[in-house]
Amino acid sequence: MAVAARRQPPLAPGAVIGVLGGGQLGRMMAEAASRLGFEVAILDPQPRSPAARVAARQIIAAYDDPAGLDELGRISDVVTFEFENVPAASVERLAAGGALVAPGPKALATAQDRVAEKTFLNSVGATTVNFRPVDSLDDLRAALKGLGAPALLKTRREGYDGKGQAWVRSDADVETAWRAVGERPSILEAGADFRRELSIIAARGWDGATAAYPLGENRHEGGILRTTLAPAEADRSTEQAARDIAAKVLNGLDYVGVIGIELFDLGDRLLVNEIAPRVHNTGHWTQDGCACDQFEQHVRAIAGWPLGPTTAHAWIEMTNLLGPEVERWRDLAGEPDARLHLYGKGEARPGRKMGHVNRIRRG
Repeated sequence: MAVAARRQPPLAPGAVIGVLGGGQLGRMMAEAASRLGFEVAILDPQPRSPAARVAARQIIAAYDDPAGLDELGRISDVVTFEFENVPAASVERLAAGGALVAPGPKALATAQDRVAEKTFLNSVGATTVNFRPVDSLDDLRAALKGLGAPALLKTRREGYDGKGQAWVRSDADVETAWRAVGERPSILEAGADFRRELSIIAARGWDGATAAYPLGENRHEGGILRTTLAPAEADRSTEQAARDIAAKVLNGLDYVGVIGIELFDLGDRLLVNEIAPRVHNTGHWTQDGCACDQFEQHVRAIAGWPLGPTTAHAWIEMTNLLGPEVERWRDLAGEPDARLHLYGKGEARPGRKMGHVNRIRRG
């Protein structure tokens, strides 16, 4: 549907924003929506989910529960989601029932399948590494022959924080890698000799207006994001290349809301690693580095408000707090230039994201 036909009048304060998902992203989205005067309704199967504890209402239901979805659509003026593994059929049901949904089903379905995602990205000129779909052990052998080693095998669906993937460094690794991903439909991606991983957080409104934040530089440990440094040190051409990629993705998906785009910096060009049709961990630095953070920006976009400013007023080092690291909250709260963000989760399991801290460097 054309953008002009989908223009939406801005929602007034007091309107209800429905969110599929009750985790930390939904929590921070609800906090931002509340500051703008909106009410938030969360649908999540977990009672007293982290997001529900700061929202006006929670519907306790599975993400594919028809009655729960219908109720969420009925009480909400716009519905969004906080993670991309919400069933695409659920978003389609909401839209078919007359609910205003942003981002739409196309963005969700594209991001849920890595082959569809990379096919779409290349079709709009947002180049990725070379890849091959893999549905069997024989497919994997043929794909490795075509792409060369090393290559990364990932499940086509689900998988995050390094899960559902395995490196294939030679023919001898093929069977082990296939078992490691559960012998499921997958994608084999050619290796990329990149200097660093960057990300750009961008937004698009119902009217087609776009905005992008400065680049962040990401550092991982064990497949999990550890820190983001932002704004990243990058020359003007790199910044512009990232913004051009973001515009191609946003417009190609007829997108409404905030999106996270991970990029491989090869020095002379950028390749897209993956997209996330939602607010993103690598954008948490904006909470203390920008006047309008990514969560408020998402709310503004889906509510039809003007997009907010994206200029950084401070340099931020965002660090994820994983598992028992959250027990350092007292020391972290005492750091004068640290801003602590805790998610209200229960068990601090190893590797579980319990919060993050933004350290501010002024000047």
